[in-house]
Amino acid sequence: MNRKPTRRQVVVGAAVAVTATVLGTASRAVAAPTVGSADECGERYQGYRDTDRDRPYAHYMAEHTTPVPTVVADTYAGPPLSPDAVPGFDSITTDLAPTGYSRVETGYGRRADGVTFVAVRTVMPRVTAAMWDWWFGWHSTEAARYKLWHPDAHLYAALAEDRTALDIPDKAKYVGNTTFVDEYVGPKLQQLGIGFRDPIAHGFDVPSDQTIVFGRVGSSIAPVDLGWLAHQVRPVDGGAEMRSRFHLNLRGLHVPDVKQAACAVRRGASVDPTDLVLGLDLARDLMLHCGQEMNHLAGFLPELYAEFGS
Repeated sequence: MNRKPTRRQVVVGAAVAVTATVLGTASRAVAAPTVGSADECGERYQGYRDTDRDRPYAHYMAEHTTPVPTVVADTYAGPPLSPDAVPGFDSITTDLAPTGYSRVETGYGRRADGVTFVAVRTVMPRVTAAMWDWWFGWHSTEAARYKLWHPDAHLYAALAEDRTALDIPDKAKYVGNTTFVDEYVGPKLQQLGIGFRDPIAHGFDVPSDQTIVFGRVGSSIAPVDLGWLAHQVRPVDGGAEMRSRFHLNLRGLHVPDVKQAACAVRRGASVDPTDLVLGLDLARDLMLHCGQEMNHLAGFLPELYAEFGS
């Protein structure tokens, strides 16, 4: 008996087929002098270069990322959540409510339906929600800024639209915008496009002293979305806490940014159809990565914001 393909098979199959087309288009665009010169595209590179040391924020550059808090290290060394303990994406707005905590604040796992989940809670002394809204509008204009966040794993960053010089609220500089990044998550190189959405329009309750950074995570080359991320920042005694959530293997298709795809190909494409299925190893590595970068940046974000923020 012939069985109908599942939605996952349809999306993955379509993504693989369209990816081949996009890669062909991008490769031709790389060869064309009118699309994406080397200067426009930028380069992917490990660590900092001598020219980066001339940036006005160079005194915040560290050779390596700060170690993760003990709770993240212990969870990384332990087993994943059982499938029935992994919350569904449909509960994310209540999971990240303005008050209270969820039964999973730091952990990773995979549901029976294949959705992969990551949660990380990071305590951030002296930090405020406003600092993070500023950071998300500021950090992706050049690789050196992005590397401040995770100097070991971050390699490249660019924006669909650079709004940093506009006289608009910090949140408006990234909501409705897309950041394109190359980074390592564990041993795997990822080339991602993250489209930031309005959290209130998606049902979140966001008091004025809090923020939620909400985004659709996809490939910067393949026209496929991989899942969702959300980072809630809310005040606690002495500073703030960030409650991060990732729900992956919630796929969809999007119209690719051909120029950004061409630049990603120029940097060296890391497209692999198997990357469309994100397993427990990736979830475990992502939990560690998130715990590293959020804890590292929080250590000097108040000073960075005071010097370069609004």
